[in-house]
Amino acid sequence: MINADPKSTFRGLPLTPEQDAEVRHYIKKKKQHGAPWDTPELAAMLRDMLEPPGDEDEDETLDTTVDEALAATERATASIDESMDPIEASEERHAAMETEGMKGPKR
Repeated sequence: MINADPKSTFRGLPLTPEQDAEVRHYIKKKKQHGAPWDTPELAAMLRDMLEPPGDEDEDETLDTTVDEALAATERATASIDESMDPIEASEERHAAMETEGMKGPKR
């Protein structure tokens, strides 16, 4: 088992072994696809890992965020043509989700 102390984790951050493995997996997948890995998505993932869980007042915000995420997923899925092969459909769905994510929350 890998020792996940701050000296050996990603950028020396205080991550658990599971979190460090998730970050390294994300970077590996991005590199395999030739995509930049130091993205706002990675920064958000790290921020989520490092921030303690919120108060109960934030539950409403979480519910809204989940609802927005579900709506974005539905919009992204709607853009997929049923006649596409599975790999193409998956790529299109991921691209549509990225586009929805860049639009930001609906207000």
